[in-house]
Amino acid sequence: MRGKVRDIFDLGDRLLIVATDRISAFDCVLPDPIPEKGRVLAGLSKFWFDRLPARFPHHLLELVDNQAPAGFEAVAGDIRGRAMICRKARVIPIECVARGYLAGSGWREYQTRGTVCGLRLPAGLRQSARLPEPLFTPATKADAGHDENISFEQACDLVGHGVMAHLRDTTLALYNQAAGFLAEHGIILADTKFEFGFPIDEAGKARDEEIMLIDEVLTPDSSRFWPADKYEQGRDQESFDKQFMRNYLQRLCDENKWDKQNPAPPLPTEVIEATTARYLKAYRRITGSPLPCAP
Repeated sequence: MRGKVRDIFDLGDRLLIVATDRISAFDCVLPDPIPEKGRVLAGLSKFWFDRLPARFPHHLLELVDNQAPAGFEAVAGDIRGRAMICRKARVIPIECVARGYLAGSGWREYQTRGTVCGLRLPAGLRQSARLPEPLFTPATKADAGHDENISFEQACDLVGHGVMAHLRDTTLALYNQAAGFLAEHGIILADTKFEFGFPIDEAGKARDEEIMLIDEVLTPDSSRFWPADKYEQGRDQESFDKQFMRNYLQRLCDENKWDKQNPAPPLPTEVIEATTARYLKAYRRITGSPLPCAP
């Protein structure tokens, strides 16, 4: 199965999830890849999964490194460092977002309504301000088109109150734990997105009594990472994520050169190179080591 930025292969009792160098913005896949992006996402996800306590079960079994799974030997060099062997799951169709700062779509909504995803905030907050407490803001997980922010109550109607209470509490706990770790490394975690699912057993049945973390986690694709030493309220922040590329595309929209519909426009070489540099910097700052050289 080919997703926006991942290719997924069924191995029978497991999945092989390959993080490609494709990149998306505004729910459109850009025509130009971002070199090394897939390896950064897979490597960072493994870094975080390895550090999660047992109370946060997840789907990662192995990052493909020296040996490719049977049937993939011919492309071993292509998938090394960017492919994860994972437990199968029935995906819960809710995007779980934790927001600690006023940025992105949250800032745009706050300017006009004084809310973020319908949640009322104090008056007078500035762009990029730290919120009084982290917010949990669910969204629908669309197979096509744009995801849509919804209320907690609407999410409960879709998947049940017990499931949503668990997702909310887990999302905020993960955010707080990661934000504390990143603060020690000079990074502000402005917001991040998680996805969850029910593990599928050997008989192919989803075990609804267990919820596990799936997909990628705490990467530059799913998070806003800001350098703490450059942080200042009242403006856009420098970042170690794809916001730089989003800003370029937003300028095209503001100039009526793109309408956020497919096909997406090509990216200039300088935007591609600058985005790669930000992803590599995120990996190095978070893990303490540079991304291993490509095979």
